Amino acid sequence: MTLRDALLARQILIGDGANGTLLQAKGFSERPYDLANLLAPHLVAEIHAEYFAAGADFVETNTYQANRLRLPEGTDVTAVNVRGAELARSVAPAGKYVLGAIGPAGKVVAPIGTVAEADFTAAISEQAAALHLGGVDGFFLETFEHIHELKLAIAAVRSVSDRPILASKIFVEDGEALSEGLPIRFARELAELDVAAIGANCAVGPQRMLDIVRMMAEATELPILAFPTPGLPQLVKGLITYDAKPVYFAQAAARLVAEGATVVGGCCGTTPEHIAALRQAVDAGIARQTRVRATVKSPKAAVEIAESEPSRLAQRLGKEFTVTVEMDVPRGMNLTKLIEGVREMQKVGVDNINISDGARARLRMNPTAVSAILQRETGVEVTMHVACRDRNLLALQADLLGARALGVQNILAVTGDPANIGDYPSATSVFDIDSIGLCRILSRFNQGIDLAGNSVGQKCGFTIAAAFNPLAVDLDSEMDRLRRKADAGAQVVFTQPLFSVREADLAAELTGRFGLPVFLGVLPLRHARHAEFMNNEVPGISIPADLLRQMARAESDADALEIGVNAAQTLSAHVKKIAAGLYLMPPVNGHQIARRVLEAVSSAV
Repeated sequence: MTLRDALLARQILIGDGANGTLLQAKGFSERPYDLANLLAPHLVAEIHAEYFAAGADFVETNTYQANRLRLPEGTDVTAVNVRGAELARSVAPAGKYVLGAIGPAGKVVAPIGTVAEADFTAAISEQAAALHLGGVDGFFLETFEHIHELKLAIAAVRSVSDRPILASKIFVEDGEALSEGLPIRFARELAELDVAAIGANCAVGPQRMLDIVRMMAEATELPILAFPTPGLPQLVKGLITYDAKPVYFAQAAARLVAEGATVVGGCCGTTPEHIAALRQAVDAGIARQTRVRATVKSPKAAVEIAESEPSRLAQRLGKEFTVTVEMDVPRGMNLTKLIEGVREMQKVGVDNINISDGARARLRMNPTAVSAILQRETGVEVTMHVACRDRNLLALQADLLGARALGVQNILAVTGDPANIGDYPSATSVFDIDSIGLCRILSRFNQGIDLAGNSVGQKCGFTIAAAFNPLAVDLDSEMDRLRRKADAGAQVVFTQPLFSVREADLAAELTGRFGLPVFLGVLPLRHARHAEFMNNEVPGISIPADLLRQMARAESDADALEIGVNAAQTLSAHVKKIAAGLYLMPPVNGHQIARRVLEAVSSAV
């Protein structure tokens, strides 16, 4: 019987368990473990044979990370995958199956992350073609977090092979999130594709997976697969270990069959002993005897999600000219001068304060704390910069939810300067996503869901701001990024500092192509050295030659400051005529400078 026929007949198929932990236990220390296909093939074949001996109907090839995006540079991708398939096939008894294991990119795929869709699909197509060549009976696409990425992978596999595809998502949601119906939505979306089975693997143990399987079984006629872990992991001597005993795992996993799963096995931490116990439990009919229905309500087709009041900034866009001033966050914990400065700005009619997120990779207090304190102490609304440098995808979303809970609604999404230029050059830059992906996450929160599709309880009402440099060296690329930010949900644009009316007009025209209101950046120059530094050492900044000459000819720094302030006043007054707002960036402790520039704005018609 072919694998496809076995799935269509709803035959209970037992899969294998983990490969990597067993390779590690057998002394293989290279990473990724897929390299063992070439470096220690006898160990790989030995593990596959152990799973077949334990009663598995199929094993997965040792190729979960074996694509060009995750293997070390220079590795022969085709050789790793072909050899992986051949090793599994070489020990497979008659009537047993081999599935080609394919995992996600390892980095988030566009439009959320920075891995281009074309690069990802090319990598998966290459891997799938090699596995097909090696003789797999089908493909197991596993541990995909994002449905979009899984759909791309399915299409990539299907472009090179017509063999059955089993598609599995990782579900890390708690019970409340599950009640919002994500497994049902997943099942319905995947059922429309050319897949032979769908389901869940990894992250949760068999009890947590019970509801996931039940909900999927209610939503589709496709075979359901379930590959739980043995339970929660713990770190012992630097290694991740699991405590769950094989007998418990087998009895708990057998209930998954009772709830509708027809393809079951184990994920991280499971061993041939776990699979042997599962085989025995299924064969003994425990699944039929332990049918226990939890008393949970089926999720509603549509869950009412509370709306959020728009921020004051959002309410002003397109209606009132708005001034926002960027204030420097001091080192340490004393915010007294910053609060005083904000109050000074408040007196001259500033509508909004901008707070950066570790600009130039300098250590400053967390911007969420600063923003919340300023709003509480002064009543002035803040636009908070959020950089992708310091937080992974999980922490970014957690911090955004925390900021929203503290009343911070205006977010300027920035990719962030690399850590190696700042106070701690050895610190790690994360960059799971860039500012485009961050705009999309914020847009998802505004729909009331996170990136994985879980409800967050209400529509967050973030005002999503995007950065733009109209003077970029590669303007075509900068415009393309702005277009993608707009597509991702950006609602307003903040530009880099500009220094001439011509530049301001250009910026207004370029951003207007996307129908986005724009805040044009203005930075008063302090003296000739400041002008030279900005023009020559700061990427993306260009100061007109005549302004540079005026600053250089000034007889003193005081005279140069007057020139810089006058230029900023003239430009800011013009900004009022052509833009939604002014984004003023005065020097540190430059309250008086900001006041003088704003006086020119208030008097402009």
